[in-house]
Amino acid sequence: MKTNSLKIAIIDNDDTLGGIYTQYFEDNEQYELHGIYPSVHSLLSNFGRSHPDIIICEAMLNGISGIDGLEYFYRKNKHLKVLMMSQKNDFKLIKEAFTKGASGYLIKPITKDRLFNALDALGQHGVALELDVAKKIIDSFQTKSFEMFSKKENEIVELLTQGFTYKMIADKLFVTPSAVNFHIQNIYVKLNVNSKSEALRKLKEMEMQQLNAA
Repeated sequence: MKTNSLKIAIIDNDDTLGGIYTQYFEDNEQYELHGIYPSVHSLLSNFGRSHPDIIICEAMLNGISGIDGLEYFYRKNKHLKVLMMSQKNDFKLIKEAFTKGASGYLIKPITKDRLFNALDALGQHGVALELDVAKKIIDSFQTKSFEMFSKKENEIVELLTQGFTYKMIADKLFVTPSAVNFHIQNIYVKLNVNSKSEALRKLKEMEMQQLNAA
């Protein structure tokens, strides 16, 4: 057993990765791999034996998902750090993971360097957030997207709120001004407004509602 090393437990239902994880930790003095488990339940059943300091857990698991498992992990040890991982770079999944207490989020496939950079970040800063994940979070707040509008209408809304004129929008989207006018009239109908100023005010209210709900 390595002296003063942090104990790591990994939960991943892809059994082809077990050998890779083992190789990653073989020569590392700072972190010691104490077990690889196929499910949240299997780790919880062996928790008393492994006593991990950090859990690296697949977010999308059968049975108890990795994200739902966060509650159970913290019941065992409230000082744990849990690093979620998934092939999905999806804002809703990332948001749910952090809302429920994850300390970091990695996108698969995970290289050795990325894994240990994340573990080091947990130790130094208490959180591990890679550039791709951070960009996804930032983009979700910066890009206006409303379910009530079509993709093209959302593109026009984004430009409209930036102060673009109808002609500028047409040039930007490579469509005719009449096409822009058609889409804007549809936007007005969906917003139940009759003018650009009313539309902008309504869109601002909707944007604030989205931010408050995020």
